[in-house]
Amino acid sequence: MITDVTTTKAAVHDTKALPGILANLHQRDLLSKEHFVDGGYLSVALKQKVAREHGVGLVGPIRARSTRQSRKGTVFHREAFTIDWDNEQVTCPQGKVSRRWSTPPSLAPYVNAEFAPDDCRQCPVKTACTRTDARKVTFLPRDLYDVQSESRTEQKTQEWLSRYSLRAAIESTISEFVNGHGMRQCRYRSEEKAHVQHVLTAIAVNLERVGVHLPPAPARQPRNPTALQGFLDWQHIPRPRSWRVATHPAG
Repeated sequence: MITDVTTTKAAVHDTKALPGILANLHQRDLLSKEHFVDGGYLSVALKQKVAREHGVGLVGPIRARSTRQSRKGTVFHREAFTIDWDNEQVTCPQGKVSRRWSTPPSLAPYVNAEFAPDDCRQCPVKTACTRTDARKVTFLPRDLYDVQSESRTEQKTQEWLSRYSLRAAIESTISEFVNGHGMRQCRYRSEEKAHVQHVLTAIAVNLERVGVHLPPAPARQPRNPTALQGFLDWQHIPRPRSWRVATHPAG
């Protein structure tokens, strides 16, 4: 059953819409223990925030690594570096320690660890690590980093994949709206009127789904004959199937 309808402008990112959806469900006491979403609705920070504020577990795929090192499949991706959170240092696979630990405003909340150019230039495996003079490693703060690592490990298990397969029903609902009710075409110009269209369509879909589970309607009982019909039957005069069909004698 559809429990909430939210209408936004097309340019609004999915992660921006999810907090409002959860707030509406919380207000009506309709929050579930787990909320299944696709990758567009999920980020590590949002997953932690929703768990903290609503006690709801967001179930969805955390985006995979997209760095050059991870795409080439080399050993020098982000997880190959050892992070010393207490001393704010990072050690590379060759044993070199970073020289700088910072959180630039442009990257917040990400932490940026930089290695010394002298260490990287002399490294025998530099070409498999970085194209610049010195390697920089960017990662989330400790609490978010733990959530990210645990989520990426969990979503590789068969148990998680089987549980996440429940979201296939959401995709079928989207297909029902698009192909069965033309939801890609808005009949109104303003966002408020478009929201009314979305709500009414969702109500129609819910009624259709409820109707499938209702018991079948009882067979229609024939109504009692009128006085004229009774007289014709008494006189053994056949009556037409429909009284609206005019009959004319042949001739």
